[in-house]
Amino acid sequence: MNTILVTGCSSGFGLETARYLLDRNWTVIATMRAPREGVLPRSDRLRILPLDIADADSIARAVDAAGPIDVLVNNAGVGLLNALEGVSMSMAREVFETNTLGTIAMTKAVLPQFRERRSGVVVNVTSSVTLRPPPLLSVYTASKAAVNAFTESLALELEQFGVRVRLVIPGRAPDTSFGDNARARMGMNIPEGHAELAAQVFARFQQSTEQVTRAQDVAEAVWRAATDPSCPMRLPAGADAVAEAEAAKRA
Repeated sequence: MNTILVTGCSSGFGLETARYLLDRNWTVIATMRAPREGVLPRSDRLRILPLDIADADSIARAVDAAGPIDVLVNNAGVGLLNALEGVSMSMAREVFETNTLGTIAMTKAVLPQFRERRSGVVVNVTSSVTLRPPPLLSVYTASKAAVNAFTESLALELEQFGVRVRLVIPGRAPDTSFGDNARARMGMNIPEGHAELAAQVFARFQQSTEQVTRAQDVAEAVWRAATDPSCPMRLPAGADAVAEAEAAKRA
């Protein structure tokens, strides 16, 4: 029986991924900054652990409590939506601490067991904004693009140990709370001169489109990354992410 540890399981992609893997008879270690009972179905194959990926001690405790795992899914992250002039350096550091350094720290924490067993999979969830960066997301995009580069380099480093590293790249997911959280972090402090652009961006976010990403799209891509050694390095998840990936190839 395979064991998977998924970060950021309180909602959205992480929650659906944990649910999806439970349905496929995996043992799931679902981590959250503030664990909540009832968000996942009861199962003797489920454990819920507290984890703040921006806290080294929290990572050490969670990895120790989890014990041996077969797959790590770095899904936890925070959003940030604002023109750069409106982003404080403390907020930029917070985004990188979670999205980039948190992913690196979690991966580093599990690598010794993977290397010793000469097996294991790391799946890093980033974003399709790294394929075609939009305005007002410069800091967030940079934090995720760094994870893309980190993942592709690390994959070459760990190949000698039989450890696979893959990227899942979701698109826009209006059914999750991620976008709302990103807008909340901006504090509505659009800097002078950027109001018109911000209004245009918000209007586009509100427009309905058939090409969006569902949480299940991400769960299915994580499943493929975890179970299919022949899958490509980058797995776009969601109709919009697939379209962006194809457009990027043609550019």
